[in-house]
Amino acid sequence: MGILSHCILGFSLLILACAVFYLSKNEVPTSYENISSSSCNLFEGGWVFDNISLPFYEEQCSFMLGEFACETFGRKDLKYQNWRWQPHQCDLPRFNGTAFLEKIRGKKLVFVGDSLNRNQWTSMLCLIESSLGPLSPTTVVRNENMRSFHSIEYNATIGLYWSPFMVESNCDDPLIHRVKTRVIRLMGIDKHARHWNDADILVFNSYLWWADPMTIVWGTSFASSDAINKTVDGMSTRLYEMVLDIWSDWLEININRTKTKMFFMSPSPFHLYGKKWDELRNCYKETEPILDEGSIGLSILGFKMRVAELALEKLRTRGINIEYLNITHLSEFRGDAHPSIHKYFFHTISEEELANPTSYSDCSHWCLPGVPDVWNQILYSYIMNI
Repeated sequence: MGILSHCILGFSLLILACAVFYLSKNEVPTSYENISSSSCNLFEGGWVFDNISLPFYEEQCSFMLGEFACETFGRKDLKYQNWRWQPHQCDLPRFNGTAFLEKIRGKKLVFVGDSLNRNQWTSMLCLIESSLGPLSPTTVVRNENMRSFHSIEYNATIGLYWSPFMVESNCDDPLIHRVKTRVIRLMGIDKHARHWNDADILVFNSYLWWADPMTIVWGTSFASSDAINKTVDGMSTRLYEMVLDIWSDWLEININRTKTKMFFMSPSPFHLYGKKWDELRNCYKETEPILDEGSIGLSILGFKMRVAELALEKLRTRGINIEYLNITHLSEFRGDAHPSIHKYFFHTISEEELANPTSYSDCSHWCLPGVPDVWNQILYSYIMNI
C-alpha cells in the first residue's frame, strides 16, 4: 500500500506540474514590465480565438457610440469580440485601466484626427471603465472640436480633437462635415494645433479623409484676396506629404520636446476586396478573420504609409521623436470586424441601398469591443514604459 500511495502521489504531482505549465503558456499577461518594444515586435503575429479572457468589456459601456455598437444594431455573430492578437515573440499585456490612469495622473492625453481616432478613443474609455470602480467620478465634456474625458480621482484627461486633415478645412465641424467638395487650407494648422499643444501625450492619425478629390487653398484664409485655389486628387501622395511637412514644421517650432510624448498611428485598413484583387466583395457578411499570413499584403495603403514613415524619419533627424505604431498589418486580417450594416448611420439609407447592402456597408470603422482594443493595448504598453 505504501508503494501504491507513493505512485499515486507522484502521478498527481506530475499532472499538477503539467497543468501549471499549460496555464502559464496560455495566460494573458497583466504586467507591462516584460514588454519591450525594442526587444519584441508587437506588430507581427497572428489572431488567436479566445472566449475566456475576451471581450475586455461589454458593448453596454456607458461611453459607447452607435456607430461602433454592432450588436445593438443587429449583428448576431459575435465571434469578432473574441480574437486576441498574439505577437510571435512575446505577449501583449492586458489593458489595466487603473494602472493606466495612475501613469497619466495629472496629465492630458489627446487623440488628434478623424473618426478612426474616435473609434480608438471610445475603445480606450470602455477599457478604462471596465477597470474603474462604480464610485470613481468621471466627466465627458465637449468644447467645439475637443471632446474630453476626465477622471476626477486621478486628475487625468483623455481628449479627442476632431481634425481630419490636421490643417484647416471645410470639414472641421465635428458633427456637420459631410460636404460635396472638400477644401483644405494648407497653411492653416494653427487653427487646430493651439488646442492640443499643451498635451502631455499626443496620438495622431490622418489618412481616411485623403481618398477623395479636394480643393487646396493657399492664402491667409479661405476668403482672402490672396487665396489661390487648385483642385487635386486626394489620393496624391504629394499633397499628403505637403501637409505632413507643414505639421512637422509646426511641431519643430512649438512642441515641448522634454514634456510631450507623441505617437502616429499607421493607416487603419478598409476591406473593399476579398483575398484576391479580382474578388470584388467587401466586409458585408464576413464572419471570420484571415488566418493565413500569406494572404495578407494586398493593402493599397503602402504609398501613404511610406510618406508618413519618411516624415517621421526626417523629424527624428531634427530632434523630434514620434513613435510610429504600425497597426495596419495586424488589422488587415480582420475583415470580419467592421460594422458593415450593423451601426447607426448618420444619413437615411435609400431603398436602392437597402436592396444592395454591400453598397452602404461600413468597411472602414470597427465594431467595439474589437480591433481598436488591440491598438490601445499596444499604445498602453508603450505609454506604461515611458
